[in-house]
Amino acid sequence: MDLESLRAFCLSLPAVTEDVKWEHDLCFSIGGKMFCVASLEAPLSFSFKVNPEDFQELSVKPGLTPAPYLARYHWILASEGHPLSKAEVETRVRDSYEMIKSKLPKKALKEAGLL
Repeated sequence: MDLESLRAFCLSLPAVTEDVKWEHDLCFSIGGKMFCVASLEAPLSFSFKVNPEDFQELSVKPGLTPAPYLARYHWILASEGHPLSKAEVETRVRDSYEMIKSKLPKKALKEAGLL
């Protein structure tokens, strides 16, 4: 999956915003909370949140590592050569979106037009 495909998928989810943080990372958020972060520099790498059980399983696969600074919150960094198919990337990113969305206060959900 390339950056444009990942970007198009993230922006297809309801109430998603994007912005550049740390000068070279494209961040996708819902209600002001990040659910996916992609490097703007080649080669493509991106991070997403997973549940604790999947974190242990995924973090030992080639091309998948605990995300720097976010690993304690169960984020995975997918680097070049990761084993995830496009469909699995979309599933993982959608799951990350749903996990972050589920933790938002009702006020944030309402402001995002999700209630």
